Amino acid sequence: MRDLHTLTYLNKKISLPIIHNLRIDITIEENPFNLPLEDFFKMAARINKKRAFLFVSKLLGKHLPIEPKKGLLTGFMLAARYEEIVTGIITPQREALIANYSDSSLPFFDKPFISSKKANPIIIGFAETATALGHSFFRAFEHATFFHTTRENANELVPIISFEEEHSHATSHRCYVEEGILANDKEIILVDDELTTGRTAINIIRDIQRNYPRDKYTVVSILDWRSEEWQHEMKSLEQELQITIQVVSLLKGSFDLVGKEINLVSQTEILERNTEEPLLEYISLENYVKERVIPITSTCLAGSRNEYGYLKDTGRFGICTEEVTDTWIRQAASELEKKRVGTTLCIGTGEFMYIPMKLASFMGGNLHFQSTTRSPIYPNDEEEYGAKNAFCFSNPEDLDIANYLYNIKAKQYDDIFLFFERKVNMEQLKDLLSELKAVQAKKINIVYCSGR
Repeated sequence: MRDLHTLTYLNKKISLPIIHNLRIDITIEENPFNLPLEDFFKMAARINKKRAFLFVSKLLGKHLPIEPKKGLLTGFMLAARYEEIVTGIITPQREALIANYSDSSLPFFDKPFISSKKANPIIIGFAETATALGHSFFRAFEHATFFHTTRENANELVPIISFEEEHSHATSHRCYVEEGILANDKEIILVDDELTTGRTAINIIRDIQRNYPRDKYTVVSILDWRSEEWQHEMKSLEQELQITIQVVSLLKGSFDLVGKEINLVSQTEILERNTEEPLLEYISLENYVKERVIPITSTCLAGSRNEYGYLKDTGRFGICTEEVTDTWIRQAASELEKKRVGTTLCIGTGEFMYIPMKLASFMGGNLHFQSTTRSPIYPNDEEEYGAKNAFCFSNPEDLDIANYLYNIKAKQYDDIFLFFERKVNMEQLKDLLSELKAVQAKKINIVYCSGR
C-alpha cells in the first residue's frame, strides 16, 4: 500500500496482494478521519478453510506490534465517530484526537468526553481480538457499563448469553454478567475489530433480543467491509425485530477476493536459538490489586482447574464507569518501568489485552505492545505482508490450545514483559519460553496480577 494518504482513493478500486496469485480488490467508501489507508492494516493468508485471508490490524496491538497509546487512542476515535453519528455534528474532540494520533509525544488524550445526556450504554467487546478495543471505547463515556465476551469456562457462573462466530477458528462466545446489567432498555453497543459480514453481530443481537429486548443497538468496528447483501441482512434484522441498528467505523468499503485459494499448512519460525539463557523474573502485581480480584475459578479444555481469581478491571464480568480506576495501573507501571533494560516488547495474553496495554502505555518510550492469539496465520517474509514470521506454542493457561505470536525479529528487543491475568507456573511456560529464545532478549519478565 503506497502513497494512500489522501482522499483520492475514495470509491476507486485498489488491488492488494496477499500471497502467490491471491489478491484482494478493495473500494473505500468512507474514511471520516482521513487517516492514511496504510495505517489500518496489512494483508495475510489465514490457515482456515472458512476464510482464506486476514486484514492484519496495525491499530489493535494483536498480531503486529504497536505503540500502546495508539491502540488505546483507536477506541477513543471510534467513540468520537459514534458521538458524531448520534449527534449529527462534528465532535469537539476530533482535532485533539487526530493531533494525538499523528504525534505520540503530545499529552495522551484519555479523558471521558461523551456525557450521560448523549448516551449511557451497555458496551460489549468481542473476544479475543476486540477486548482492549471495546474497553478503550468504553473509557470515552462518562457513564456506561462494559463487559466482553469470553471463551473461558467459569466454574461458578452460568453464561446469560452464548453465541457462535461461524467463520472463526474458536467459535463459542460466552457472557458471564449479572442479569441486571441487561434487564433494561439501554442502548447496547457491540465492539469488534472488523465487520466482514456482520454475522457475529447479528447472532448476538438475536440472542440478546430474545431475552432482553430493547429498541436500539449500535455496531462499532475499525473496518466495515460488509457487502450490499450483508448490509441488507442487517436491515432485514431491524425490520424483523422492530429495532434500530446503527453502524460506526473508521473505514468503510467493500472487497473482492481474486485468485485461487491455497491450502496452506501451518509453519513456525525457525531462527537460531540463543545459546545464552535470558534472565527470567516473576513479577507479582498482587499488592496493587488486593481488592480487585474476583474469586471465580475456571476449567480449561485440558481439564485442569485454575483456582486463581480473575481481575475485576478487565470487565469480563461487567464493570461500570464508577468502578474504573487507573491509580493502581500507574503505580504498577512505575515499578515495571524500573525493571526495563532497553528496547522493550510488552505482550498481552489472549483476552487479557487492555490492562497490559494500559500498563505498557505508562512504562516509558522505546516500547511496543502486542498480544498472543489463537489465530493461525501463514507466515511469509515479504515487505507488505502482515505476518513475516510466526511462533507457535501451547497456551500456558490451557495447554490443549495452540497460541501464536507474529512479527518478532531476532535481537529486536532487549527485554520482554509477558503479562498474565492469573499466575502460571514455569512448567506451563516452557513451550512459550522456548520459542522466545529465538528473540534473543536479555531478559524476560513474567508479570501476573492474581496468584492466590
